[in-house]
Amino acid sequence: MEDIEDIVAAAGEPPGLRLPVAAGVGLKPKRKTLARRIGEGLKSSHSPQIPGTQIIYMKTFGCSHNQSDSEYMAGQLSAFGYAVSDNPDEADLWLINTCTVKSPSQSAMETLISKCKNVSKPLVVAGCVPQGSRDLKGLEGVSVIGVQQIDRVVEVVEETLKGHEVRLLSRKTLPALDLPKVRRNKFVEILPINVGCLGACTYCKTKHARGHLGSYAVNTLVERVRTVVSEGVREIWLSSEDTGAYGRDIGANLPLLLKAIVAVLPSDRSTMLRIGMTNPPFILEHLEEIAEVLRHPCVYSFLHVPVQSGSDSVLSAMNREYTVSEFRTVVDTLNRLVPGMQFATDIICGFPGETDEDFKQTVDLIKEYKFPQVHISQFYPRPGTPAARMKKVPSTTVKNRSRELTSVFESFSPYQGMEGQIESIWITEIATDGIHLVGHTKGYIQVLVIVPETMLGTSTKVKITSVGRWSVFGEVLEFPTKINKDIFQGNPTLETSSYPASCDQPVCSRDSDSCSCTPQNCGGQSHGIKHEETPATHAIVDGSMSRKWKSRSFVSSFQSIFHRKRRSQGSENLNGGHIMQTIENQEKERHGDKLTTFDWILLVGIAASSVTIISLLILLSSKTLPV
Repeated sequence: MEDIEDIVAAAGEPPGLRLPVAAGVGLKPKRKTLARRIGEGLKSSHSPQIPGTQIIYMKTFGCSHNQSDSEYMAGQLSAFGYAVSDNPDEADLWLINTCTVKSPSQSAMETLISKCKNVSKPLVVAGCVPQGSRDLKGLEGVSVIGVQQIDRVVEVVEETLKGHEVRLLSRKTLPALDLPKVRRNKFVEILPINVGCLGACTYCKTKHARGHLGSYAVNTLVERVRTVVSEGVREIWLSSEDTGAYGRDIGANLPLLLKAIVAVLPSDRSTMLRIGMTNPPFILEHLEEIAEVLRHPCVYSFLHVPVQSGSDSVLSAMNREYTVSEFRTVVDTLNRLVPGMQFATDIICGFPGETDEDFKQTVDLIKEYKFPQVHISQFYPRPGTPAARMKKVPSTTVKNRSRELTSVFESFSPYQGMEGQIESIWITEIATDGIHLVGHTKGYIQVLVIVPETMLGTSTKVKITSVGRWSVFGEVLEFPTKINKDIFQGNPTLETSSYPASCDQPVCSRDSDSCSCTPQNCGGQSHGIKHEETPATHAIVDGSMSRKWKSRSFVSSFQSIFHRKRRSQGSENLNGGHIMQTIENQEKERHGDKLTTFDWILLVGIAASSVTIISLLILLSSKTLPV
């Protein structure tokens, strides 16, 4: 099929003639169930012939850069009236944003594509797979859109809904950063600072998709930071295939960008910056400047620096362009210059040619540094890469090495000794256990706390009460005087989620035989929560402190009744009553000790319903009695 440019050229009209409806940055993609559509009167207006009335199912694989691309695509679709859903059954079209880093992620994508074809749904495949493997057999008969064409997703979707198979893969300019965007997490902005890289790793397929380095201008990124901060973002993730290479194509560098961004962050530390994955070669010359930025109060003292192997011979075969000694220089220098510095790293087990001695050197490196986060994966040959043609290590050996290294990694207790420490944390998400909120320390250590959802987007001080393998647990010592009033003013319920693990998302691997997604950071997992590690002080009794508190103001009225009832059961169930007492005070401030107007309406409604039911029963009984 020809490129979409050829479809519109015949008519002599530029693409994208429809103007978007008003749309800004939203909380999350719109999720409208069929019942909700009927309730809103949308069922009758839903028609394949009317653009902007359809429901689009979106699924994202891969790194945080991919997640950002999906948020931009969701924002544009929403701006043109489409409802973006996470329910494939109710959708009129499926949009799959793909990842080509590893075989398992591409296999999962192919399974989803087959399922979509089986149910005869229109399909658009976006992301790295179609961009890097244009002739892939599984992409036959579906529409595709490349990584640098996300600003034209509406055109591709509308042509596909008309029954056309379209391809949009060729363009050299970067998508604008001020496009409509719908964040999955209201408080987290994933900001791509560049695409592609300068490396030529022999195993990497991403370079085929993302291409050579292309950096956004410093002033463009700084303006984007100003915008998202004004919108209430509390955490900014700088994302790219290699953060350290930023700017080398435009006469800039990473320290220059970081200093410019830090200068516009709020001085009250309400918004924090997290620097994304960087390979060793490109930060070696800037270590002192990087350390200065990492010490800044508004920057997490955390860095993801992949080493991939502890053997120089393997690194040479990978064409990684650094030695183990240079990797050590990066880690040792930043550890020396930045108090509380934390690292994440990546390891590939079983790269072609890796000997037992090579692997031993990798194990020794991990044992020496005891990194709290290690992404362990088996080598997967990617089609079209030089490594795919190298002599492979036997698969059983690869699996055994992966398991051994995982066992070594899991033997560490990286957070031992933190008990009793007082830490500042920034709370930005809800743990998938539905009980805890997730905050991070200055060193980006994950802290789990039991507090109201109204503390999302705030920072506070906690006392570390216990430590687990993947997270630590804390007791909140300070409650903000104003806790996100906007959440109680009709905004939809927040259902934040963690992002999938990949290139620039540091993780700890506990299952190296899978795609190395872990409870630490992978979506659908538990944010590192192992219930058997939950301390007794966090025990949940009779559903107290349920994370299912809603955000809408009318539900807050139900909460006032619920809390009054729960107080009668005793607030000593949680942290000696400290948290419950604070919540009681907040409830009194909002509602007072008397029933609210809404409470009275509910009571009157219940009474009226009861009278009606009793009357109907009496009427039915009188008709059935014998004369």
